[in-house]
Amino acid sequence: MPLERWSEKVVVVRLADDPQLTEDLVALEHVAQHGPTSAVLDFDGVHFINSSNLAKLLKLRKKMTSDGTRLLLCGIRDQVWGALLVTGLDKLFTVSDDVSTALATLQLQ
Repeated sequence: MPLERWSEKVVVVRLADDPQLTEDLVALEHVAQHGPTSAVLDFDGVHFINSSNLAKLLKLRKKMTSDGTRLLLCGIRDQVWGALLVTGLDKLFTVSDDVSTALATLQLQ
């Protein structure tokens, strides 16, 4: 998983299309289980997302918010954004334009 540790409590994950996307989300679930870590998910390399991966995102969000950490999405392409809009998930996730903005958002809150 292309995971970059920005600090002890923040990781940036650069995602790609399936099957790598599924593997990255599962791996991030394991990272989240080993202590409170906020995450920025960079969707710049993702061109589509399926319902299974949307479910994994929801599960990950639930786990992280219960731990008091944050999950931010950024770099979302039109096709993925459309899936988030249609399902109403755009209202549940904090979304930023790029990784830098997402990291700044984490520092402000």
